[in-house]
Amino acid sequence: MKISARNQIAGTISGITKGATTSHVTIDVGGNTITASITNEAVADLGLKVGEKATAIIKASDVMVGV
Repeated sequence: MKISARNQIAGTISGITKGATTSHVTIDVGGNTITASITNEAVADLGLKVGEKATAIIKASDVMVGV
């Protein structure tokens, strides 16, 4: 698969919390976590399971930093 997003962070799925329509998928990246909110349908279509490898792909026009 080729995509234009440059921010691709590979890791392992450490949790999937399903809600009524949306799931929160947590990816462990070297001891840090990234959480994505995606549809339950997308979780099923991708066959996501805890313990499997996955890549967080971040495509945004702005990145904000706060302290």
